[in-house]
Amino acid sequence: MIKRQNLLRHVKTTLKRSRAVGLIGPRQCGKTTLARQLVSVDSPNYLDLEDPSSLARLDEPMTALRGLKGLVVIDEVQRKPDLFPVLRVLMDRMPLPARFLILGSASPELLRQTSESLAGRLEMISMSGFSMSEVGYMGLARHWLRGGFPPSYLARTDADSLAWRKNFIQTFLERDLPQWGIGTPAAALLRFWTMLAHYHGQTWNAAEPARSLGVSEPTVRRYLDILSGVFMVRQLSPWHANLKKRQVKAPKIYFRDTGLLHHLLGIRSDKELLGHPKCGLSWEGYAIEETIKATEPDEAYYWATHSGAEIDLVLVKNGRMLGVECKRMDAPRLTPSMRTALEDVKLEQIAVVYPGTKQYSLGERVAAVPLETVAEGLKGLFPKK
Repeated sequence: MIKRQNLLRHVKTTLKRSRAVGLIGPRQCGKTTLARQLVSVDSPNYLDLEDPSSLARLDEPMTALRGLKGLVVIDEVQRKPDLFPVLRVLMDRMPLPARFLILGSASPELLRQTSESLAGRLEMISMSGFSMSEVGYMGLARHWLRGGFPPSYLARTDADSLAWRKNFIQTFLERDLPQWGIGTPAAALLRFWTMLAHYHGQTWNAAEPARSLGVSEPTVRRYLDILSGVFMVRQLSPWHANLKKRQVKAPKIYFRDTGLLHHLLGIRSDKELLGHPKCGLSWEGYAIEETIKATEPDEAYYWATHSGAEIDLVLVKNGRMLGVECKRMDAPRLTPSMRTALEDVKLEQIAVVYPGTKQYSLGERVAAVPLETVAEGLKGLFPKK
């Protein structure tokens, strides 16, 4: 069992200042486990919308919720989006007898009614599977191979982990998405998801997968938006600087969990991963996702020009512009792309994340930093000189 004390403290602190907190993240990432540390599952204040008895109680939601006091947990709220207008009324009571912790497995963009009904009342916290800081340095190889979903990472063997991921994908497509009102055929979405694994770390172009699947480009874009909206895929947007150079304008595609990526690529072990053609891009995506988790930037982009200059991550945090480049090599060096990014994007510093153990300077405002320092956030990536 891996305790997630930092996340638990963050949720408790947020609940003190907000009428409601939305804890959002993919299915099976540990939201329910965390919520049960705050409210017992046997309490009338805990409503799980996958439980028929909880759903029955909410046939008359105002009657069921109005008398509750203290902290109220509503789990898997995306199954009942018509609940949000009722919650808005309950959150506007003065004095406020109850605060709400709402757990959801779909983004607010996918559940438009959330943002429309609860604007200004709901503070969002994003949650994922185990992060690098939670598994520790000794668990990095397993974390990269299996991903961060707790049942996958904690499985007894690699085979058990792979079996869980296979079942997760099947259940997710055949049961979860239809329950949330997403009517895309499971077989079509699985073909697209599998194809998307081969685009991991690359610039998105809808034309080729549309031709391969025999569907239109708008259909393929809708598939991509669905997988992004349920936290399976990250569309990393390009940063646009006011330059004369032609800049890449399409997003880059990254799987948010490398365990699912490896399953769809047919990778079953460390040996197969290290010998796979996608090994470098898999590691890059892993480092990028862990960097975003640890730094919690206000905004995150990548930057690239058609002439070949690029930087993997442009982080905007508290008004600062910082760059991150991910290199799976023993001793990274300063490249012309890094010099161009410093000048054109006006980056304060660039951190070159690599799998080594020593931190060293590559040039003015550029340093190589070990992957393990990412867990420390900005202070690990960009230590003060």
